[in-house]
Amino acid sequence: MLSRTADHLFWMARYMERAENTARMLDVNYQTSLLPQSADRDEQGWQGVLGISELTKAFRARHDVADARNVMQFMVRDAQNMSSIVSCLSAARENARAVRGTLTTELWETTNQTWLEFNRLLRDSGGFERDPAALFEWVKFRSHLSRGVTVGTMLQDEALHFIRIGTFLERADNTARLLDVKFHALAGDYFGAWGHEDAPEVDFYHWSAILRSVSGFEIYRRVYRNVIRPDKVAELLILRPDMPRSLAACLNELVANLDHVANELSSETQRRAGRLRSDLQFGRIDEILATGLHAFLTQFLDRVNDIGAGISRDFLVPA
Repeated sequence: MLSRTADHLFWMARYMERAENTARMLDVNYQTSLLPQSADRDEQGWQGVLGISELTKAFRARHDVADARNVMQFMVRDAQNMSSIVSCLSAARENARAVRGTLTTELWETTNQTWLEFNRLLRDSGGFERDPAALFEWVKFRSHLSRGVTVGTMLQDEALHFIRIGTFLERADNTARLLDVKFHALAGDYFGAWGHEDAPEVDFYHWSAILRSVSGFEIYRRVYRNVIRPDKVAELLILRPDMPRSLAACLNELVANLDHVANELSSETQRRAGRLRSDLQFGRIDEILATGLHAFLTQFLDRVNDIGAGISRDFLVPA
């Protein structure tokens, strides 16, 4: 496969996954902002959304106050923000159009229709402002549809593997960012107390909202059958390989698909991905919390970015 074709497929998948994760992140913050809380706590929540995507500086250049209206406008419909939902869906469509002949008709039509319909929804007078949650659910649904059409109609060749690599690399990055910012905001300096009887009680609704943002609330109840505890939430979203959006599950998929497209240049990238997967496979949540969750997730993000750079160097068009 030509490296340029692989590059378009890889980024098509990443942008579609990023749009979904942005919608999930905004949805959970919108829902928690409706709970009784101080104005400072509410603003901290919206600042956290910007921090997850490293967009605080870009936002401040365009807006003075980090409130629900400004942040959602910036993260949903601002075309100058390359991480906004509208920009991600546009980039996914453009990458798909560039490799139209490699995609099935169903996948191209799904991607193109998502872009066209999203712009129609944004033009609907006041629709987004009246019910932001409905738009976020629609974006998530279209991303689910895109993945289903991809797996259900694409030949299981290199094209599919590069799409899957892009999807799970992006998902790992976004899940780690969500964990880092949200856990720090809710648990503060109590990381060392997790797993003990004197662990602080934190608002149930905020923790459940975090789980719902990664479709993990029902899974948590099924696995742990207990009250929602920060250490168990961290374990579910980091180490459980049977949790679809966990870091462990993302690395399992990433390594498996990398093996399918391996070439003579990719051995070092495969080694680093395999080592990161092994750290998650044999890791323990008490050890992670003892050394510091923030430090662990920061290192994880650095290693994921390093793997992404290796994939670009070994397979794709150089940045």
